[in-house]
Amino acid sequence: MATVYKKTYTKPLPVGAETFTRKGQCFARWKPAKGKTRIEKVTTGQDGSERIIVEAVTYTAKYRNGAGQVVEKATGCGDEAAARAVLAELVKRSEYVRSGIITPTQEAVADHQGTSLTEHIEAYLTHLAAKGVSERHRYNVERNLRRVTLECRFARLAHFQGASVEKWLAERESEGMGARTRNTYRAAVVAFGHWCVETDRLSVNPFARLPKAAEKTDCRRQRRALTEDELVRLLDAARRRPLLEAMTIRTGGRRGRAVAEVRPVVERKLERLGQERALVYKTLALTGLRKGELASLTVGQLDLDGEMPCAMLRAADEKNGRGSSIPLRGDVAADLRQWLSDKLEAVREYCRASGEPIPARLDFDTPLFTVPAALNRILDRDLALAKIPKRDQRGRTVDVHALRHTFGTHLSKGGVAPRTAQAAMRHCSIDLTMNTYTDPELLDVRSALDALPELPLTGREEGARERATGTDGAGALAPTLAPKSGHSSISEAIAGKRRLRRGQGAEGLWMAQEAATGAFGGQDGHEGLERARGFEPPTFSLGS
Repeated sequence: MATVYKKTYTKPLPVGAETFTRKGQCFARWKPAKGKTRIEKVTTGQDGSERIIVEAVTYTAKYRNGAGQVVEKATGCGDEAAARAVLAELVKRSEYVRSGIITPTQEAVADHQGTSLTEHIEAYLTHLAAKGVSERHRYNVERNLRRVTLECRFARLAHFQGASVEKWLAERESEGMGARTRNTYRAAVVAFGHWCVETDRLSVNPFARLPKAAEKTDCRRQRRALTEDELVRLLDAARRRPLLEAMTIRTGGRRGRAVAEVRPVVERKLERLGQERALVYKTLALTGLRKGELASLTVGQLDLDGEMPCAMLRAADEKNGRGSSIPLRGDVAADLRQWLSDKLEAVREYCRASGEPIPARLDFDTPLFTVPAALNRILDRDLALAKIPKRDQRGRTVDVHALRHTFGTHLSKGGVAPRTAQAAMRHCSIDLTMNTYTDPELLDVRSALDALPELPLTGREEGARERATGTDGAGALAPTLAPKSGHSSISEAIAGKRRLRRGQGAEGLWMAQEAATGAFGGQDGHEGLERARGFEPPTFSLGS
């Protein structure tokens, strides 16, 4: 059983349609906005309403597949002869499956070859949504896939070629696209290829062996941490700049001078805007939150009155997708309490002016801050006012994410244990915390050397005695160089001391000590001098 036919479906009765009966059958007549008058049969829907019966434009093939099941497949053909040719090919392939020439998987792959790539991408995005992938990630995946498929001219799955994508990535590299961005595009097409294999849309993934760009050797943006003094200047500049720019005259003889008059209402609004920006920077620098995470916080996610003030970050808003409790330092919690109090008063003032009911508190879904998308450009202007260089001598830059680097650096600088700093940064790797998010330029390495143990070369007891008497190594030799009473070997002692000062090493040191003590092993001083010229230290057994 194999045939082709046009499917029928029902649609609501068009507006302005006229119904009439012909040969016992109900019809509807109407004239579309464009075209001739149309007449279609009328039926009754499940809800009892009148609906017209419409025939599809293209033919559908109905046949038994390789497993013996009756299936229907759209041919996409409006001509019956062409539709029957498609049906013949489908029947032929089913015979190949039943005879074992091809596998059912290969048949399924062949079935998907005629579907447009747009439909496959839509199905993939639906799959990601069912998995619980965030909306932002789905948006990025769709954007990357559509750009690659469009610029590589892929219209069907059969057009996929790994070499084409590899060439496209090489062209983007020549245009200056960073390694991390190129790897993002690569990851999108590789994951899409894996999904096509899992769903029997492709037999193999043509993108599985795409080379990955080395990100460490192509770091386009190296960030630096801000010092404590720079942070104070930045917060002050952010607080003052909105009003300062409004008061600055831009033309005429007083150009560049902040002498313009501002209405009190506008002045309060600009002061509040500056306060919000300064508090945004402070919160980022003292919590380590990312820009998107801070923008997602609402009033209901804050606990500012408990023993340990914190902000509850939702799993959907966190980068790792786990959700976290972000501790807040006392001064940050106090600033946020004051900010929310001022925010509530502003809402009440607006309600009084507009005649609306005055709220007793802020709604829990009220955003904590209004974080603009162009916060990096706003930060650049604040840095310029604070006279903080955007880029240092080593080429490292300051942007919004650099405040997270500042948070990690100051944790290490303050002596926080690495494992505690890792937990505060919410990193899965201690290497990321210590190497990437810690700026060694701000660490006090010189003071850290004072924590090392003292290692005197003369031993612990001798070293302690030297420190107690205030003598150094040369002074400690003075008692041994003084002649003993009853000996007349002063000249030998002086000669030994001179030899020591000339740097004769261990042998000279032994000779000087022997000469100083006069203990040359005999009554005759000449005999002692003769022994002192030897290469090895004499013993009493050698004196005989």
